[in-house]
Amino acid sequence: MDLLKAMTVFVRVVETGSLTAAGLACELSPTMVGNHLQALETRLGTRLIHRTTRKQQISAFGQAYYERCVEILGLVNDAERLALDHHGTPRGRLRITAPVIFSNECLIPAIADYCGRYPGVQLDVVASDALSDLIEDGFEAAIRIGAPGTPDLVARPLQPYRLMLCASSTYLDANGIPATPEDLRSHQCLTYAFPPRSELHTAQPEWTLSVPNGLVSVPVAGRLRIDNADALRRAVLAGMGIAMLPSILIDADLKTNRLIEVLPDHAAPIRPINLLYLRDRQMSPKLRSFIEFVTERFGRTSDAQR
Repeated sequence: MDLLKAMTVFVRVVETGSLTAAGLACELSPTMVGNHLQALETRLGTRLIHRTTRKQQISAFGQAYYERCVEILGLVNDAERLALDHHGTPRGRLRITAPVIFSNECLIPAIADYCGRYPGVQLDVVASDALSDLIEDGFEAAIRIGAPGTPDLVARPLQPYRLMLCASSTYLDANGIPATPEDLRSHQCLTYAFPPRSELHTAQPEWTLSVPNGLVSVPVAGRLRIDNADALRRAVLAGMGIAMLPSILIDADLKTNRLIEVLPDHAAPIRPINLLYLRDRQMSPKLRSFIEFVTERFGRTSDAQR
């Protein structure tokens, strides 16, 4: 016996006053209404409604049971509405991680628009260049520069990450301007220290640049290596050397001539950047809303990073 169905039928019988009217309300035949009512009474071991051919009257126990059924069915309906609301409206806390520069220059400035669109979502943003494990570190999504990672993750490509060689005019005036990629060997090249989980963490510093017949990789060295791109930018502004930095970080410096692009005819290869999340058939509305927002704002067809 479907207990909730039987309770629903019983409530309709009491409220409509007859089996026929209850059947219309429940889209059941009067016979099926009678069967549900009889099964419920058998389960309870007592009469709920005294029935004759001319009228029906609810018993004292039936009245108390009716009131409890109304309460229970109301709670069930509330729970159903809560589930529907959960699956339909983005809400709750969403924990994500993204590289420091992308967070500072792109994601955080856009967060106000996201929060305005989805006021029920609270964001925990961890700005870090460390390669976090989504499951172990409790993240629902990650924005990551480089290869997408394991097959367990879905990768949504975003606008490529562009890198540029730059230096201050103070440094170039004192040390000369490189004319070819090979000239970098004789310069102070300030490099980025990749995080421990990165495949490049233990690699010797080298910069890959375009040349007329393809690409060339030049080993570089300098007195400074930093694991933070903005700190590296400040060192370059201070005249300490040449660095390869994200274009989104130094665009304003280039426009105001605080920094000068080095080897502009030898561009660095663009690096892929992806929004990653775990494969899950039951994706939450809050995660879906974030994925849609980020791909809309920073996806390959967006002009946000151009």
